[in-house]
Amino acid sequence: MNRKTILLVEDNPDDEALTLRALRNNNILNDVTVAHDGQEAFDYFFGNGAPPSPAPALVLLDLKLPKIDGLEVLRLIRADQRTCLQPVVILTSSREEQDVVSGYSLGANSYIRKPVDFAQFMDAVKQLGLYWLVLNEPAPALRN
Repeated sequence: MNRKTILLVEDNPDDEALTLRALRNNNILNDVTVAHDGQEAFDYFFGNGAPPSPAPALVLLDLKLPKIDGLEVLRLIRADQRTCLQPVVILTSSREEQDVVSGYSLGANSYIRKPVDFAQFMDAVKQLGLYWLVLNEPAPALRN
């Protein structure tokens, strides 16, 4: 069985390190690919002309990104028939109601605000991993 990959799209090095630490500390030992801006995320999916195979089990997407913002990355993923079913969880510090509305309108599977408290963040990552990597049944086209 192939290991399920997580694509983390995060431009803040501290948030990247915190997320990777939370994954490790919760024994979520999946391979993690990090895209540091929206362009890198776009290139991950479409840079070679085709989405990666196998597709990542989960995309953790920040919104406030350089080059291409997270909502545009989400729009591009949803607009392509090959990636439209890709599980995408917005993981952001944004508290703007319009970001929540836009994220869901563009097809986000979930919207999670990054907790400020480390223990709460650890618990949120644990819950994410349990649901998306263990319990969730992926779309047939995305199965590894």
